[in-house]
Amino acid sequence: MTDTPPDRLSTNPKSPFYDADILARNVGVRFKGVDKTNVDEYCVSEGWVRLTVGNSRDRKGDPLTVKLQGTVEPYYRQAE
Repeated sequence: MTDTPPDRLSTNPKSPFYDADILARNVGVRFKGVDKTNVDEYCVSEGWVRLTVGNSRDRKGDPLTVKLQGTVEPYYRQAE
């Protein structure tokens, strides 16, 4: 395993960018210099994150999300 998270990652098991092994390593995401805890998906090369919005669900039962553009910095959190 490398020390840098992948370019694109999703927490939704239905996504082709979902990877349980990488998520188990506790990936954190810094968006525009602020740590975010509600990131559903991110892409570093395209510069966007998809954030969950509250507890609302769409008609398929998935959380509602909003896509924001900006600087994305994924990292592995230290085990404490």
